Amino acid sequence: MSPLLQVKNLSVSIGKSRPVDHVDFTLEQGKILGIAGESGSGKSLTALSVMGLLPHGAKRDGTADWTGFEGNDFDLFAQNEQEMQSLRGRSISMIFQEPMTALNPLMTIGDQVAEPFLIHGQMARQDAIDAAAHLLERVGLPADHLSLKRYPHELSGGQRQRVMIAQAIALKPKLLIADEPTTALDVITQAGILDLLTRLVDEDDMAMMLITHDLAVLSNRCHDLVMMQNGRLVESGAAKAVLQHPKHPYTQSLMKASVYQPPSPIKSSPSSPLLLALREASLTYRTGNGVFDRSSAIEAVKKVSLSLHQGESLGLVGASGCGKSSLTRAILGLHPLSHGAITLDGETIIDGGKTAPPLSPAVRAKMQIVFQDPFGSFNPRHKVERLIREPLHLLGRNHPSRDARDLAAEALIDVGLSPDDQDKYIHEFSGGQRQRIAIARALIIKPKLIILDEAVSALDVSVRGQILDLLMRLKSTHHLAYLFISHDLNVVRSVSDHVAVMDQGQIIETGETAKVLSQPKHEVTQRLIAAIPQFLTQ
Repeated sequence: MSPLLQVKNLSVSIGKSRPVDHVDFTLEQGKILGIAGESGSGKSLTALSVMGLLPHGAKRDGTADWTGFEGNDFDLFAQNEQEMQSLRGRSISMIFQEPMTALNPLMTIGDQVAEPFLIHGQMARQDAIDAAAHLLERVGLPADHLSLKRYPHELSGGQRQRVMIAQAIALKPKLLIADEPTTALDVITQAGILDLLTRLVDEDDMAMMLITHDLAVLSNRCHDLVMMQNGRLVESGAAKAVLQHPKHPYTQSLMKASVYQPPSPIKSSPSSPLLLALREASLTYRTGNGVFDRSSAIEAVKKVSLSLHQGESLGLVGASGCGKSSLTRAILGLHPLSHGAITLDGETIIDGGKTAPPLSPAVRAKMQIVFQDPFGSFNPRHKVERLIREPLHLLGRNHPSRDARDLAAEALIDVGLSPDDQDKYIHEFSGGQRQRIAIARALIIKPKLIILDEAVSALDVSVRGQILDLLMRLKSTHHLAYLFISHDLNVVRSVSDHVAVMDQGQIIETGETAKVLSQPKHEVTQRLIAAIPQFLTQ
């Protein structure tokens, strides 16, 4: 039996560069092919080549023998745009990395899932809507749980990803391409999405191309595996053989980086002064035109008590929607508490029993935040110097231009960059470099507490290791305290002294990280640990 897709000698040229260089692979019906590699390895361009969706100006060479369209065999790369449009969605579908960007914010989810039926003339509108309801139920979003009239912004990340999957499988394609389908999802949601994709491949006898930078995601999921580096295929074969006995140094390095080990053991400081304390903190969102109504109010955080000592690292983990972000907003003074109190460095900064004024600049100067997406948190029109200097206004004094530039240079050196980088724009840097700049911005006013909100979840595993090494060094040299918010328990295990597990707005388990993660007591903690992707075992 001929393979469903056989790509030979694929190369992609953009100007003088060749981001994909002579790549070969084969994909059989009913099988899952993993394509792994770091950012810039060419894996996404390889997938876009198959879809015929390369950026303008890109040139594609090679052949792609396809046997999945009504019994006809032909070269996908020889098809014109009109012919490819008849194939996309019908024979080949793609799940993109960021569903919030890929979905239309002006269309309901019902209309978007129904769209493939209408575009390919498969059925009338009402029949398409009924089919969409069935598809959403199939991917775990039944109509009695989630209305078809909702818009993408009203859904969680995992729900949006399921909507994209429903749209992609609407016409039962022969090939499903999933490009980083679980990036930035918590481990439970990630496991659910991967289980769903694996089940759909089996039920519909599809082939799937699963693209990711995280080798653990591919473990126990893929039949075959292709490793890419700098546009070239460096290793391929049965997934089990490649992951258990990697031959190429690049594969070996990614395997090692996937399990982060801190540069030195984490040491708790029980004698250090208390820096941050939450006492029965509760946060309630009001609904309905801003009018407070207890019957419709949502209590996102419920009587949370936590403590963090100076120089310590506390990991805060939990599934999407558990209240981590709401708790962070409360600590930063971005949303008032309905009950309880928060103290910082011995001072009560937020009292839920009173109408508190905004946090003073002096208080804000003691804590800074590093966001998940550094590019989205910077103004792309400003140079790095101005971006890093932004927090200086919190110090309550005016800095001469020269002094401020020196402080920015010092912060850049601290994070392993050059003072000359001040004169560049943020788009000129890689993802890892942008995160270093975000850390430099947090450091410039020498805070006592840094909140790291999923600060490494979207980074390649090797870059993630570099950033974590940097954070551990800075923690030691600056005697910083970290509140490390993450869905990656492997990272939390490595960088946190203590961990707090959150579920439905409450802290359900807390203690020393090693003890909680090795001997979890609560059922939710046990599910989080069980959902961590594991490498193939012998």
